[in-house]
Amino acid sequence: MAVIKPFRAVRYNPHRVADLQTVVSQPYDKIDEALRDRYLALSPYNVVRIILNPPQPGDTVSGPNGYTRARDLYQQWLREGVLLREDRPAFYVYRQTFTLDGRTHTRQGLIAAVELVDFDQGIILPHERTHSGPKEDRLRLLETMQVNTEQIFLLYPDPDNAINDLISRAIAGRAPDLDVFELHESGVRQQLWGLTDRATLAALQESMAPLRGLIIADGHHRYSTGLTYRDRQRRAHPEAPPEAAFNFIQATLVSMSDPGLVILPTHREICNFNGTSPAEVLRRAAGVFAVSPVPDLTACLEQVNAHPSGHAFGFYGGPGVGFHVLVLKEARQLDTLIPEAHSPAWKSLAVSVLHKVLIERIAGVPAHGIEDQTMIRYHRDARDAVASVDAGRGNFAFFVSPTRLEQIKAVAAQGETMPQKSTDFYPKVISGLTMLPVSPEEQL
Repeated sequence: MAVIKPFRAVRYNPHRVADLQTVVSQPYDKIDEALRDRYLALSPYNVVRIILNPPQPGDTVSGPNGYTRARDLYQQWLREGVLLREDRPAFYVYRQTFTLDGRTHTRQGLIAAVELVDFDQGIILPHERTHSGPKEDRLRLLETMQVNTEQIFLLYPDPDNAINDLISRAIAGRAPDLDVFELHESGVRQQLWGLTDRATLAALQESMAPLRGLIIADGHHRYSTGLTYRDRQRRAHPEAPPEAAFNFIQATLVSMSDPGLVILPTHREICNFNGTSPAEVLRRAAGVFAVSPVPDLTACLEQVNAHPSGHAFGFYGGPGVGFHVLVLKEARQLDTLIPEAHSPAWKSLAVSVLHKVLIERIAGVPAHGIEDQTMIRYHRDARDAVASVDAGRGNFAFFVSPTRLEQIKAVAAQGETMPQKSTDFYPKVISGLTMLPVSPEEQL
């Protein structure tokens, strides 16, 4: 069963932080150095100083370092009243309103403490592969701070949106407790309502309890880190009850049927790789794909997104090679092209064909260069990939269509994980809204 619990969150004190926009941020894995510098300039209390504290000269493994500085700042902000601990357990309704392609969407979530369960129980499932580096980084931060500083993003099955309707009724007619726009995704309105009514809390817990097959949309590294932290705390504190906070993780739960659920594609730029020229990639691809030149990026993306199965890919090899669309000639070839032991649902994914056939087999990019991310960059905006190749920072780029939710469910149900960065759920669940203390003495 899916166990969720209300919790006494740590939140920014609006009486000490006049403009909450200055303290919230994107999740850690969306923040590069330039964006981090922008957040640092916004406020001495920006949450990036906790989730991604910049390195300093003299840092050591045992400290001082970014993790110990994050812990010390968190504790200092609590003492000074910049951060406050809620006095009552609560769930939090989290709405994000945004415009995409001329349409306005609202995605509704519920922030809760969710019981950590191993994947083999089938209650919570991953859908993407993870990199080892981010897991080690997040584990060090969690063990040093003993606080869930961010949320993961979970999808739950709710075909009739019954739970979503219950959440909506609980806040009907209420003004939000928080209403803010975050710097990076500046067109997204972020609203938060606390729920403390006991009957409402119980009804939400009861509704969620029978559910299985919840899928991690974002936060795979943090969930895996949470499992490791839980197991270590259980060994160190075998007498701790099931309600111990380290058995839980902070999450935003969103219905799979929510009308505001949007998935964007993530495009690939190959870099630091000279093993195969762009022209040679096209020559090799012609044996498996129908290769057609197109005049520009707009035409390229239109054709890629219009393909019914997603087996059309864009390619940009620089000014001398230009844009091309590569369409898989025969889907029946997938078993031969991808001989690994994967389900048909996995092999038919556009990102699987992209990685296994185009990037690894045809372009010849070594697997280790993808795993350690030294030979690949990921882009939400295809124009950024083009600009990087034109500037000489990248070798060539591939463009892909978005993964559909039904594909994610089909692959997760098989116990498989997609290639990394297969999905981009837009907008991101921002950081700085709530935090969940998970030290050994905390209980929910």
